[in-house]
Amino acid sequence: MTLSSVILNVASLTDVGLTRAVNEDSVLAASPVFLVADGMGGHDAGDRASQAVVEAFQPLGGHEVSTADIGAALARANGAVSAISAQHARGAGSTVAAVALIEHEGVPHWLVFNVGDSRVYRHHDTELDQLTIDHSLGQELVDAGELRAEDMATFAHRNVITRAIGAEENLADSWLVPVIDGDRLLICSDGLSGEVSDESIRATLTMCGRPETAAAALVRRAKQAGGRDNISVIVIDVVAGGAAPPSADGTDSRQSAVHTTTMLESTTVPVRGRSS
Repeated sequence: MTLSSVILNVASLTDVGLTRAVNEDSVLAASPVFLVADGMGGHDAGDRASQAVVEAFQPLGGHEVSTADIGAALARANGAVSAISAQHARGAGSTVAAVALIEHEGVPHWLVFNVGDSRVYRHHDTELDQLTIDHSLGQELVDAGELRAEDMATFAHRNVITRAIGAEENLADSWLVPVIDGDRLLICSDGLSGEVSDESIRATLTMCGRPETAAAALVRRAKQAGGRDNISVIVIDVVAGGAAPPSADGTDSRQSAVHTTTMLESTTVPVRGRSS
């Protein structure tokens, strides 16, 4: 298996939602890199911040990339967003959630990484797994046992994030995940995950065939639920070129892959910049 043998079907969609005047989200779908950035800082700051993240990663499109390339792009993004933040009294910042198709030990893998509360999910058959971990106050309280996971949706401060591109705390967490035929990845801003439950996301990804149909349905569901934030989604289907999916005899090669997913210390990049 090689990177050139991996065949993907991809759809991306971003929507201002129903209450915001400006779309502060930006998306990049330029294989081998796919990302969603959610800007913060208000008009003329948040939208510029998220676009700066996209511009930092854009040169990687169309080329084979390494973990070092991703780390360098994160550093460029942090520098650009820090410069934007310095120009505004309210500051500026951006989340990022992304996947990059890379080769690891001769086999195609996803390098999954995030800063903030934008997310990456993996869907296979009818199952949905969240691959990233939110950098948010709510998630920290859940991890500390002070808040139940099921209460996150109604937690008053669920939108408070603890890391962002352009902020003092800006470390990216990353994981290696094998590319599996039949897997569907979803990258989204919290305009989706904050409005639509994981169960509804799972059901939508299960019912919708093509990526563009799934992306449109997810955005529609977020708007039906209130559309109080900008909504951005990228749906990626692995058509061929990855590892074999779970076999018909019950042997689940994907399950073992989940258990061996490893955080890459080399891409937890300490790109320190100006506090927003």
